[in-house]
Amino acid sequence: MDNSLMHLYCGNGKGKTTAAVGLCIRAAGTGKRVLFSQFMKGQETGEVGILESVPNITVVRSKKEFPFYQNMTEEEKICLTNIHNEIIENIIESIDKKLLDIVVLDELTYPYNWNLINRDLVNNFISNYKGKVEIIITGRNPDKFMVDLADYITEMKCVRHPFDKGVVAREGIEY
Repeated sequence: MDNSLMHLYCGNGKGKTTAAVGLCIRAAGTGKRVLFSQFMKGQETGEVGILESVPNITVVRSKKEFPFYQNMTEEEKICLTNIHNEIIENIIESIDKKLLDIVVLDELTYPYNWNLINRDLVNNFISNYKGKVEIIITGRNPDKFMVDLADYITEMKCVRHPFDKGVVAREGIEY
């Protein structure tokens, strides 16, 4: 895809994944080939089922659900790291075969910051494929490397959230 750029949707507010999903749908609607990958998520989420039903969108994520990072065993961390690395390697292979126009790396900042992915692999991917495919990265606290390379940076700011009053995440709204 000519003129491909890199997007970074970050911040503590709600809407990072939602923005990425919206871009996927828009792009697929114009015939672009989209890969939506999720990191740190194995549980069912509302967006996955609908994205899998849209022509031109492929969803890639862990088929196994893991606990929150702070509750993971060392074995679970190693297993999840291997899954994350495999996702990136498969994305690279698909781009090299000219099968993709847009790649979403949803929640990538978390495994990157927590060393649950090979950071050199991610850095090389971004460095080598930025400009060849549109890259969208979501998550909180992006590394300076990502910030420096991003063409778009959208920060979602939380002004108020019902979680602060004890309201738990609701299906179809937060996941």
